[in-house]
Amino acid sequence: MSSTPSPLGDPGAAAVPADTVKVLVPGEHSMVSLLGTNDELLKLIEQAFPADIHVRGNEITIATADAVETARVARLFEELVLLLGRGQLLDKPLVRQTIRMIRADEGERPSDVLSEALITHRGRTIRPKTLGQKRYLDAIKVNTVTFGIGPAGTGKTYLAMGAAVQALRAKQVNRLILTRPAVEAGERLGFLPGTLHEKIDPYLKPLWDALHDMMEAEELIAHVDRGTIEVAPLAYMRGRTLNDAFIVLDEAQNTTAEQMKMFLTRIGFNSKAVVTGDVSQVDLPSGRKSGLRIVGDILEGIEGVAFARLQAGDVVRHHIVQRIVEAYAEWDQAQEEAQEARDRGARGERDRRFQED
Repeated sequence: MSSTPSPLGDPGAAAVPADTVKVLVPGEHSMVSLLGTNDELLKLIEQAFPADIHVRGNEITIATADAVETARVARLFEELVLLLGRGQLLDKPLVRQTIRMIRADEGERPSDVLSEALITHRGRTIRPKTLGQKRYLDAIKVNTVTFGIGPAGTGKTYLAMGAAVQALRAKQVNRLILTRPAVEAGERLGFLPGTLHEKIDPYLKPLWDALHDMMEAEELIAHVDRGTIEVAPLAYMRGRTLNDAFIVLDEAQNTTAEQMKMFLTRIGFNSKAVVTGDVSQVDLPSGRKSGLRIVGDILEGIEGVAFARLQAGDVVRHHIVQRIVEAYAEWDQAQEEAQEARDRGARGERDRRFQED
């Protein structure tokens, strides 16, 4: 790496790069696979970093006015080359995520996080796309009960079900049990048309959709017929002991404290459970406490129980979803602060009146 002094102290001088580094791309990788068709991936990188990037053959020269920034861009290209070497096809979402991780400097290499495969189906590989997601999967691997808590779009349910299918195929468990509370059914279930199965099915459809993404229809039907895969409302878990099973409880923010305790005490020998939910989207009737909101206070620190808290940065849907999640989080924070200010004002007014009396 060579450095050139920067005339930043002289306002009248033109800025010149203070640091330059060259990255050599191994010959087995085509530059098109690294830089994209018509350099679309290179343009993405140039938009993200204030750097002069020049490509000649398989040599990339990076120059910036900041040595730290130059090192970041060089590291980015090195990580992208490693991803190519591990069989990844680079696209805009993957490059954006790699850029985000390089900027955040979260302590793990993007090539390690983004190349870990969970399962592959129809040529499509399910894998973590953020460091938070990787830590979530790591927690599932080593704990008996893992809580995946976070906003919509962070892959809580999808990755949990991918881990469940992987465990079934590896014969680590004998069956999968996927469940969620049918909150809206409740007392109104009888007013809905159709059989009990038809009434409940809409609440379970997201779980079926995820399974269809991960298994061939014939394989899924065979598992359901044999009872090795069961998708059922949470109420069906009462009174059972679930041995040799991988159990996923989805939408757990809509469980009551009693339902959460009931579910957790169903876990039997050689079983693993993953509980997913978003505490900002509770649909319980007013006055009912969410079991997911209080379970952390009860179980935090217990061996074999882990809490993976995913954040807005772990949202992997359209980038607008991440912005929406962040905007709602800021709004909620502002509402809480405003309420606290009103409460302080009310207490101050009471104290003033008391003193006057």
